[in-house]
Amino acid sequence: MANDTDAASLYFSAISAALRGLEIFMRDDRSPLYRHGIVAKVVAEYIVRLETSFSCWRNRLGFVDSFRISRAESGFPVFQNLLELENDRRQAEQRLAGIPAADELRAEMADFILRHKDFPAALQKSMAERLYLEDVKDGDIFGPFTLAQTVRVSVNPKTGRPFYLVHWASFDGTANLPLIYMVTVEDSSEAMVSQLVDRNGKLNEKVEIPLPVEGLLNPELAHRFDDFTEKNSAYTLSPATIAGNLDKDFATLHPKQLRRVVLGPFYSAGITEHNSVVSDVLSKVRKAESAWLLTWTVQEVYSKAEKPGRKGLFSSEQPAEEFYIDTDDLEAARQGVSSYEKHALIPHEAYQALYAAGEAQKIFSGYKVHILSKGQVISDV
Repeated sequence: MANDTDAASLYFSAISAALRGLEIFMRDDRSPLYRHGIVAKVVAEYIVRLETSFSCWRNRLGFVDSFRISRAESGFPVFQNLLELENDRRQAEQRLAGIPAADELRAEMADFILRHKDFPAALQKSMAERLYLEDVKDGDIFGPFTLAQTVRVSVNPKTGRPFYLVHWASFDGTANLPLIYMVTVEDSSEAMVSQLVDRNGKLNEKVEIPLPVEGLLNPELAHRFDDFTEKNSAYTLSPATIAGNLDKDFATLHPKQLRRVVLGPFYSAGITEHNSVVSDVLSKVRKAESAWLLTWTVQEVYSKAEKPGRKGLFSSEQPAEEFYIDTDDLEAARQGVSSYEKHALIPHEAYQALYAAGEAQKIFSGYKVHILSKGQVISDV
C-alpha cells in the first residue's frame, strides 16, 4: 500500500469500523460470548490494543510513505509493521527529544505560511512524527507478543488445587493474524496449595491477590511460563498441541481448558484480494466505509480426564491430561480442538448486498453472523 493515500485511508476507515463493531459486540451482554463474561472482557481489551495500533499506523503515514497489508490472505498488516511499531515505542523518548514541542512547530508552520505563501510540508511531517511518537509511547499497542496476565483465581473443590485463568496474545508473523489465548490451569505445587487453599478447601481470603497479576500467579514458574507461551503461540500449532506441551513441560501445572481466538481474515472492497466473490459484491456497496467483512474463530480444547501420576522405585510418571478432540467433526479434528465457533461481522448495507446477490447463504455457511447497524450489533440473523 505504498504511495496510495486513498487506498490507505479507505483501509484504515474500514478496519477501524470493524474493530469498533467487534468491541461493541464483545461488550454487549446479549452477545453469545458474554455467557463467558471474562472471555468477552479479555478479548475486548485486546481489541482496544489493536485499535491503538491502527491509530498509530495511520498517524505514521503522515511522515512515512509505506504501509503493507496481507492483501491476499489475512487482510491484516504484515508482521514487519508490528516490529516497526514496537521498535518505535522503545525509541520514542529519545526521538521526541530531537523534535521541537508541538506549540513550537505550530508557530513555525504559521510563520512559514505567512512568509512563503506555501504549505510547510517538512514541518507538517515533524508534527506528524511527534504526535505518532507520543501515541506510541503512551498507548497499549498490540505488539508481536503480549506477556501473560492472571485475571482470575479460584479453587477446584474436587482436587483441592488452586486454578488460574491466564491470558496472553501474539501476532503470528507467518499468517499475519492476531491471536488471543486463554488457559484455565490448576496448580498442584505444594507452596501454592498451602498458601492459597484454606482448611475448608476454599480460596484463602487472608491472601490478598491484586488481580490482574502480571504473568502466572506462581512466582517460581512465572518466567518459565512466559518463555513457554512465547514459544508456543504460533498459528500452526493446534490448541491441543499447545495444551499438551504445557501439560508435559510443567509437572505441577494442569491445563484444563485452552481457548484461542483467531481474529481474521478481514475483507475490504478494493483492498483485499483473498475472496473474489466477496470482493465483487462488496465493491458494489454504495458507502466505501461499509464495504467490509470481519471474521474470527473461537477454538477450544478441554481435558476430559486426568491420568494420575505414579512414583516408582525405578521410574515415575507425572499426571497427564486427556484432551477431548471431537473426531466426529472433521473440521474440529483438523483444527485439533474439542469445539470451535466461526463468526462474521458485517455492516448492514454490505450484508444486504451479499443477500441480494444470492451469495449470503454460501459465504456464511457454518458462521454465526452478526450485523452492525446504527451502532448496534444484531446476532442470529
